[in-house]
Amino acid sequence: MRSLNRFRLITFDVTNTLLQFRTSPGKQYGEIGALFGARCDNNDLAKNYKANWYKMNRDYPNFGVNTSPRLEWQQWWRQLIAGTFAESGAAIPDEKLDNFVNHLLELYKTTICWQPCNGSVDLLQQLRKHSLTDNKLKVGVIANFDPRLDALLRNTKLDRYLDFALNSYTAKAEKPQLAIFQRAMEESKLSNLKPAECLHIGDGPTTDYLGAKEAGWHAALVHEKSYSYLSKKYGTDIKRNHVFPSLYDFHKKLSDDAVVW
Repeated sequence: MRSLNRFRLITFDVTNTLLQFRTSPGKQYGEIGALFGARCDNNDLAKNYKANWYKMNRDYPNFGVNTSPRLEWQQWWRQLIAGTFAESGAAIPDEKLDNFVNHLLELYKTTICWQPCNGSVDLLQQLRKHSLTDNKLKVGVIANFDPRLDALLRNTKLDRYLDFALNSYTAKAEKPQLAIFQRAMEESKLSNLKPAECLHIGDGPTTDYLGAKEAGWHAALVHEKSYSYLSKKYGTDIKRNHVFPSLYDFHKKLSDDAVVW
């Protein structure tokens, strides 16, 4: 782990980096929908969830925080969930919609929906050990997420390894914007921290890896696709020796001192 000694701040993305869904949102929505009398095909739900996710992100980026008039994040999800079920042929009746949405929003704060990614807990434990013996290292999270992030990290017990967690809604900026990386540096409370002393690790080639590099940080990309696929799609700014199939693999290479920044 010696190659990490140069860093004073290390941050992680959450979804598909530290945590992953136990089952797809389509299947999970289908099971909960059935409890509320809304029965539809899980494949339709998965397809329409994805379509509504892209539509909401296009029309109301970052859960609606900067749109005018401002959309509360709960309302953002209400629209997405209502649209997903309506387009799947099982519209939720108005009188049930608020209860249904609240049920789903609460559920997605818990381990019923989320589990750790391969190697995430071991790496966080190692970094926490490292930071306790070396006070100059801080570990945090930067996620394009709504304010449920803190509760999710508490419920999955990852909060014990972190000094702070920054969600994009509260920060009013989302990755890959420079502002959210700068805000993370402030949240670390490390004096005279320089971008070159920061490392961000995530699964998004644009949001995580290239966003961090643009901010002057170092970056590692955790992605199941091959380097040749990634470099073709996202360009050669992505460095081959900074792409890892999992955090388990990243941790192993760090332990072998096989990562050069």
